[in-house]
Amino acid sequence: MRLSDRLERIAATAAAVTEGYVADVGTDHGFVPIRLVESGNVKQVIAMDVRKGPLARASEHVQAYHMEGQIKVRLSDGLKELTPGEADTVIIAGMGGELMLRILKDGAHMYDSVKHYVLSPQSELSVFRHGLEELGFSILEEQMLFDEGKYYVILQVSPGSMHYTHEYEYRYGADLIRKKDPVLRAFLERELSQGEELLKHLSLSNTDGAKKRAEGLLRELEETKEAYYALQGAD
Repeated sequence: MRLSDRLERIAATAAAVTEGYVADVGTDHGFVPIRLVESGNVKQVIAMDVRKGPLARASEHVQAYHMEGQIKVRLSDGLKELTPGEADTVIIAGMGGELMLRILKDGAHMYDSVKHYVLSPQSELSVFRHGLEELGFSILEEQMLFDEGKYYVILQVSPGSMHYTHEYEYRYGADLIRKKDPVLRAFLERELSQGEELLKHLSLSNTDGAKKRAEGLLRELEETKEAYYALQGAD
């Protein structure tokens, strides 16, 4: 079974932090749970999805790998059907940031028993990091990778308090900036290049819409530059 680099990294991160019991929310085809069991560090995975179709395919894959005793397939909207004590680590990936925040908020009954969350939102990263802070979570570590033409971020999160000084840290990740992450550097350089090109294009139009968009883009570019300078170690 071959997984994407993103899914391999998610599985490896969860396998490294868990005490042996993992819940995979939005498991889709069940490939991450299979890889977790293959790692040898995981005793049981509860593979959950809100959709019956993907869950049926996940069940087929679990049976094909003869892992029925270690992987339990369960229909669930987020964490609602997970019981305290069933998992010390929760994976949520492949969804928008706001949806993931809703799942975490609705899963408050698991706060006392889950020690680690491995999260990979596909959008709204600034909103997501702010939301984690408001819900009482702390980002311990971030990874960024470029996989199949897209940039992805994987966060290792635990219950706790956090607060960043600068807004750009919420947008791009304080840990990634602190580590001078090379993938983030490439991403920021692309953002700056594309932003400058769009700004030139907008300057050719005199419409109110173009002017308003240009003003917003200038603010975004300033924030991106701040993050880039911080990553470079410059003031």
